[in-house]
Amino acid sequence: MARGQKQNDDLLMEDELAAAFLNEESTVEENTSEATAQQSADDSWEEDGVVGQLAVDVYETDERLVVKARTAGVNKSDLDVSISDGILTISGTLSSGDDSAASQWHIQECYWGEFSRTLALPVAVKEDEVEAVLKDGVLAISFTKVKQEQARKIEIQ
Repeated sequence: MARGQKQNDDLLMEDELAAAFLNEESTVEENTSEATAQQSADDSWEEDGVVGQLAVDVYETDERLVVKARTAGVNKSDLDVSISDGILTISGTLSSGDDSAASQWHIQECYWGEFSRTLALPVAVKEDEVEAVLKDGVLAISFTKVKQEQARKIEIQ
């Protein structure tokens, strides 16, 4: 195999990996041609109208259900947290600041814009007993769990 062919195969593999990572539905041929084209300032990693999805950790202790999300760079005023019938929704906006002076982007990998995550809580919680804290770029939402009564034996007569 020629040396130039090996480099093209490597580029193809990188494009395939990028497509899988970014969950793009375009074909490898489209990715290869895009890789050789100069990326313009209005290109982005998201499709128009698609909201970014927030990654969360959900765990429970004996008394609490805790949901944590990395929200570094998001102001408290730009976050919205709501719960209804065991469905938690966290949404907000991540602002990149003022980059209007940029005439040409060379790399743009960071996600800026709206994000949202809706999830069904895995256990019953008291929706009116909740605490939400934003500290060091981590949003922690803690609910008091509803105590599940132990099954009691019914005596048959």
